[in-house]
Amino acid sequence: MCGRFAMDKDVDDLIQAFVADGGRAQDWRPTFSMAPTMVAPLVREHRGRDGAVKRELEPASWGFTPGWGKPGGRAPINARLETVATNGLFKRAFAGARAIVPMSGYFEWQQQDDGKQPYYLHGPDGASGLLAAAAVGAARKEGDGWAISFAIITRQARDASGEVHDRMPVFLGPETWQRWLDPEPVEGTHATDLVHLLEETSSRVAATMTHYAVNRKVNNSRAVDPEDPTLIQPLQDDA
Repeated sequence: MCGRFAMDKDVDDLIQAFVADGGRAQDWRPTFSMAPTMVAPLVREHRGRDGAVKRELEPASWGFTPGWGKPGGRAPINARLETVATNGLFKRAFAGARAIVPMSGYFEWQQQDDGKQPYYLHGPDGASGLLAAAAVGAARKEGDGWAISFAIITRQARDASGEVHDRMPVFLGPETWQRWLDPEPVEGTHATDLVHLLEETSSRVAATMTHYAVNRKVNNSRAVDPEDPTLIQPLQDDA
């Protein structure tokens, strides 16, 4: 599963990286420990009344809460690639509410004799340093507005991720962003084809990833300062 991630870019960086038209995430601050229920920037596309598609960044809480769900019900943070297109909870969102969660990297843990050791997993150094995690979104009416939430799609881990944990986020290559974000609903064989696309592109991205150990202060999400950049420093460099 994916239970914590980092997103250390600001809104302008994200708008530029994902060629978005702005949005409602102006108050976003770079975060080095994003935990479930926290609000993260989400990339989505919408079709306007004029038929034009607009790509935006919007704040969304991590924990999938569909509008038809019961108040206080379960809010899963992950959806399995193997079943996301057919699972009753996620099927509708996969069909027409697909999204991207920008990440700098994410955390996983290994049990050792003296406790749990956290690792930070990330992609290769590049122009943006960003990863694009596939997600499904949901909108729930709250008062006069809408609350947006999401779950990150995960798959069996490959390469570096598999050395630390058996599951990892499904990461998209830039060449697949347009197709994944297309707001046109998919079903049947089109949904199956989209699952195959996720399998293929995430395998390619996984092959480029690496990891390193980080300080165990990251273990307690309630105690750490999420804006502390040392949370993602390699352990040997941490003072």
